[in-house]
Amino acid sequence: MTPPDPSVLAALHAQAFAAPWDAAAFADLLAQPGVFAVVEADGFILIRLVLDEAEILTLAVRPVARRAGLGGRLVGEGAVQAAQGGANRLFLEVAEDNAAARALYARAGFRSLGRRKAYYAAPDGGRTDALVLGLDLAANPDTVPLP
Repeated sequence: MTPPDPSVLAALHAQAFAAPWDAAAFADLLAQPGVFAVVEADGFILIRLVLDEAEILTLAVRPVARRAGLGGRLVGEGAVQAAQGGANRLFLEVAEDNAAARALYARAGFRSLGRRKAYYAAPDGGRTDALVLGLDLAANPDTVPLP
């Protein structure tokens, strides 16, 4: 499989987030052992796999492609690949005020594990809590629930 182009990921990320990551950040992440991406034309998911745990680093979908199932497909495929790579659990942080993302992860079966106070910078200069979510992959790694 051809590794993803960091500049393509950065361009997609810039369309999805107010504080996007640049191509150098993606190049650095992709050079790390255990980091992989599932990429489609309008979005991608970036996951880090370490031993028996995996973490969603970011999920980006172009605004024009949202609410059409792409985010769910990316989460599902990323979870399956993480499980096939040996992960028993998949974790992520999501902004408490990001209702759409929280709903997506809830549909995928993620459960709340905790909170990181003032984790994200808010557009108004304040801070927003992150919710730490987890998904058990060990039960059936080939059929991770899709949202």
